[in-house]
Formats: sequence, C-alpha cells, structure tokens
Amino acid sequence: MTDRAAAVIAVTRDIAACRALRRAVFIEEQGVSEADEVDDLDGVATHLLATVAGRPVGSARLLEQGEVGKIGRVCVLADQRGTGLGAALIRAAVAEFATRPGIRKVKLGAQIHALGFYEKLGFTAYGPEYDDAGIAHRDMVLSL
Repeated sequence: MTDRAAAVIAVTRDIAACRALRRAVFIEEQGVSEADEVDDLDGVATHLLATVAGRPVGSARLLEQGEVGKIGRVCVLADQRGTGLGAALIRAAVAEFATRPGIRKVKLGAQIHALGFYEKLGFTAYGPEYDDAGIAHRDMVLSL
C-alpha cells in the first residue's frame, strides 16, 4: 500500500455497504446489469469489507463449495485503485479460507485484464475464456 491512510479489511455483516460498493463498480462503472450482479448468495456468503478512515472502499465475497473456497464480487472504488488495496483484499480472502478446515484450494473468475494481477498473488489461470455479464473472464486457482 502507498502512504495513503491504511485500509482496514475485516469480515463484515454490513452487506448493504458491500452491495453499494458493488453497485458503484460493477453496475455503474462497468455496465453490468443489476440482474447479473444481484443474486441470492449474499446471505450464505462471508463478506470482507475494506475501509479507509471508516469509509467503505472495497469488498469481496467468499463462498465455500466443498473443498474449494470461491472468491467473488471483488471490487475497489476507482480512487483507491493502485494503492495495493485489491491485493490486500485477495490476501485477506485467501487467509480467511486457510483457517477453514477442509478448504484445499481457492478459485475465482478473473476479468481478462486482471489475469496478471492475480498471477502475482499466486493464482494460475485454467480453462477457456468465457463471458460473464458481458465481460471476458478466465477461471483461476490457488492451492492452499
């Protein structure tokens, strides 16, 4: 992270704050439809919320699927990109899954432009490119 105010990343029950961040990034900025962004998994997921000086600036959603931890809905507000916050969110998500018995690997669906970002964090791309909400993605995995 740069010399900006330090971010705090923690598990949260404030799903409304996470949804507001996702709306700003995915729906308003990236043009994802509300139907594609909103689903029924928020209630069963673990949510990470990143704040700077008390202001919500990023989030990620964690789901367990057998031996796999799935990181999804990762978003960082535009004014916080390039600070290391996104990497810190991913590291926090991996660390959270590492504490859970039975989770052997972590996976995510990465937007194509972000493949290098996730590779630097230890993820490996696999499988074909696919469309998710009008944006090209590839699946990525990290063994724990």
